[in-house]
Amino acid sequence: MKTLYLMRHGQTLFNKLEKTQGACDSPLTAKGIEDAKTAKQFFEEHQMHFDHCFSSTQERASDTLELVTDQPYQRLKGVKEWDFGIFEGESETLLPKTYYTDGSYGDFFVEFNGESATKFQARVIRTLKETMAQVSDGENTLVVCHGAVMLMFMQSLFSMEKIAKEISFHNCAVLKLTFDNNKFEFVEQVK
Repeated sequence: MKTLYLMRHGQTLFNKLEKTQGACDSPLTAKGIEDAKTAKQFFEEHQMHFDHCFSSTQERASDTLELVTDQPYQRLKGVKEWDFGIFEGESETLLPKTYYTDGSYGDFFVEFNGESATKFQARVIRTLKETMAQVSDGENTLVVCHGAVMLMFMQSLFSMEKIAKEISFHNCAVLKLTFDNNKFEFVEQVK
């Protein structure tokens, strides 16, 4: 059995300003940097070792990973954040409210040069399965990615109702999953 730790990046300037941040990027805030350092301490205190480390290709994820560990890592395009098209960098108040009720924006962004929920989710699941297939049994893998990546991935395992009750996708959140026989199982939220 293989273990996957899925982690969200630290707080960014756009998170703080409540601006839409998918394909675009913004730097980590002082709080984001401190939260990543706290996550590093958490991993060390709990003697959590990672045999493999990966991050999204976006700076906020790779910067977080570099604060969490000194280990070498690989970037994965397949776990970059949802592309919100022309809504990138705009106020989050302009986005449909379905995300908070259904856990998805559906195909809303397609007509605005963005990505559909279905294609986004399929990309994330495919990338995580391909990545974990290359890992040996008994090894631990850390992937630093994004809130919507984590949410849409977890929706492939649970209902939105269960996710809303049991899981938080706050900055620097960490979820533990196992991977065996090409199947993921959620274990717990560790941070």
